[in-house]
Order: sequence, then structure tokens, then C-alpha cells
Amino acid sequence: MSWNEPGGGKKDPWSGRGDDKNVPELDEAIRVLQSKLDKLFGGSGDNQDDNGFSGNSLKGLGLLAIGAGVIWGLSGFYIVDEGNHGVETRFGKYIGTTQAGLNWHIPSPIESVTLVNVKQQRFIEVGYRSNGGDQSIGGSVPKEALMLTKDENYVDVRLAVQYQVKDAKAFIFNVSNPAATLKHVTESAQRGVIGGSTMDFVLTEGRGEIVAQIKTEIQQVMDSYNTGIQVTSVNLQDAQPPEQVQNAFADAIKAREDEQRLINEAQAYANDVIPKARGAAARKMQEAEGYKEQVLAQAQGETSRFSQLLTQYSKAPDVTRKRLYIDAMESVLSTTNNVIVDVKNGSNVMYLPLDKLAQMPQNTNTAPIINAPHVSSASVEPPSPAPVIQNTPMSVPSIEHSNGRSRINDMRGR
Repeated sequence: MSWNEPGGGKKDPWSGRGDDKNVPELDEAIRVLQSKLDKLFGGSGDNQDDNGFSGNSLKGLGLLAIGAGVIWGLSGFYIVDEGNHGVETRFGKYIGTTQAGLNWHIPSPIESVTLVNVKQQRFIEVGYRSNGGDQSIGGSVPKEALMLTKDENYVDVRLAVQYQVKDAKAFIFNVSNPAATLKHVTESAQRGVIGGSTMDFVLTEGRGEIVAQIKTEIQQVMDSYNTGIQVTSVNLQDAQPPEQVQNAFADAIKAREDEQRLINEAQAYANDVIPKARGAAARKMQEAEGYKEQVLAQAQGETSRFSQLLTQYSKAPDVTRKRLYIDAMESVLSTTNNVIVDVKNGSNVMYLPLDKLAQMPQNTNTAPIINAPHVSSASVEPPSPAPVIQNTPMSVPSIEHSNGRSRINDMRGR
């Protein structure tokens, strides 16, 4: 039934509910709520002001407000663990950095604090994913890993970069995503360094130098951005040619290693032979120097002896000539065991078979005596065969053998 029809009670929607006494009014609802609060804070509800609030209720509301304020203030205490820094902001604006320990700030929503771990070793992966993402092929991400070298070859390079936060304020406020920024900077620096190097240099002896260059360039760019990041290490996880040419490249590496091995063996052989040759040459040089000194000394001695002999010869030629002859014969006959004796006024030469006589038993004290015309006794030693010397007209001396040497005792001229 509508409100203006007969029997509707004329209850229009704009004039309220009429005179219905069953529905409590707004004032009555407020009084009921106040009564409940009085009972909560121990009030009797008798002492009310003109607005319907009692003194006890106001006191209870004050205590409630104070308690809420204390709790709100206590919520501003916070603890910064060791190795962390706290960055405080007031309505989003930086106001300070707190160190490890108990600290306090005006509670939220006025101030807030962000804890940053400055000792944690963080890392990013470029060119690969250790957990194997959807884009990875055997852990590699070709979009990041493949790059062109100076000699127009492709290489697959994978880097792991470790870093720390050195400035918590800069780390939070200056860059929206520090890890993503560091990754992009690493890719840029990596491609620049690899692009300026040859493929062989990247894959062999240049790894350490390339890593050092990449780390330096990354740190320079991150400092220019004031990101608050300190790059601690750059690790070259892998550097290899693309998968399609790895077998051929492995053969080339093996050939290079064989070449180096043969070079090392040749060098070792040279190191063994050359010192020996140099030592032998030095020994020959020293022997030649010694022989030279010996020959010079002998020549000088012979010259000196001849000069002295010449002086004596000029004084007594006959005596000197005879002495020279005796010395010469003594020197010659000392090397032979055969004795040839010239018989006076005879045309035949007497041959003494000393080799046969030496085979006869001999007394240890006295040697056998052999008598011959115009030849004195001679003691002999075991001889060896010697050729027969023809007779020459000269007087015969007496010859003795003693200890392998022959001595002429008497000599007369013709």
C-alpha cells in the first residue's frame, strides 16, 4: 500500500516515521551508548552535564586516549641488527641513517624506517641462470651470452657479479631497481670489452685481464649513477665458442697444446745440450791456451839452452862436441835392449843375442858377463829384437846397461 492511499497512515518518506513510539529516537540511542560507557569505566551515570556526558566518562576517555598515545609512541622503537643500516624517512623524505642497535622514530604514519643489509653478498647472473629459466638452454641464455669479438667471431660468455651495498640511502633513493640497473650495466661493459678483444684472447690467456676490465667499467658506471653499490668480484663462469663449432674448436685447441708441448720439449733439449757444448768449448779453449803456454815455455827453454851451449862451444868446441855426442847416444840407446858393438879393424858386426841371454836364469845380485874383443863387461836387462846396424869405422866404447838405460863409459876419437 502506498503512503498516500487510504489506510496508509500518511507516512510519507520525507517527514520521518510519524508518531510511532516503538522506534527509539537518536537521542535515546546516544543515551544508551553513554550508559554503557559509564558502566565500563565505573561511573554511576548520575552526574551528567547538559549534553548528557558524565564526568567519569570523560575521565575514562582521557585515560583511553593517553594509553593509546603511549602504545603509539612505543611502536616507534625498532632494533637494527648487526650488518644492517636503518634509513628513516618523514612523510617519504630522507632524514637520517641509523646504525646497529636500539633506535626510535616517530611512529607511522609520520615517520618510517627501511632496513638495508650492507654486509650481505648479493649477486647477479649474466648469460646464464643457475636455476634454469624458461629461456635457458642448458643453463645458458643466448640473448645475454652470445656476443661478437674483434675478429668477427661469436663467443658464449657467462658472468657472475657479486656486490654489496656501500650507501643505504643512495641504494634506496637514487635507483628504482638497483639489481636490474647493475645487470644492464654489466651487459654493456661486457660487450664493450669482448668487442675489443679477439676470440683467442678471450678463450685462452686473456680471461683474467678481461674480468679486471669489466669490473673496473662496471664500478665506474655505477658510481656515476650514485647507486650506492660496491662491486666486490666479477667471475667468468665460462667462455667458449658457440655450440655448433665447439668440436672443431676443441681440435684446434688440442693442436695448439701439442705445438706448445713440442716447443717445451725442444727447449728442454736445448737447455741440456747448449750448456754441455759451451762447457766443452771452454775446455778446448783452456787446453789450447795451456798447450800454447807449454810450447812457448819449451821454445824459450830450448832457446836459452842453445844460447848457453853456444857459449860453451865457442870456448871448447871439441869437448862440447864429444859431450853432445855422448848425450845423444845415451838418449838413443836408453830406449832399446839390443847392443851393437863395432869391432876394431873388422868388417863384420858382432851381434849380441841379449834377448836369448835374458831368458837364462840370472842371479839377483849379478847379471851375466859377456866377453868380446875390445868390449868391456856389460850387465844387461831383458831385451827386445832390434835391427842390425852396419859397421862404421870408429873406436868401440865400453857400454853398461843399468835400469833400462845404457851409458858409454869411454869414448875415443878416430
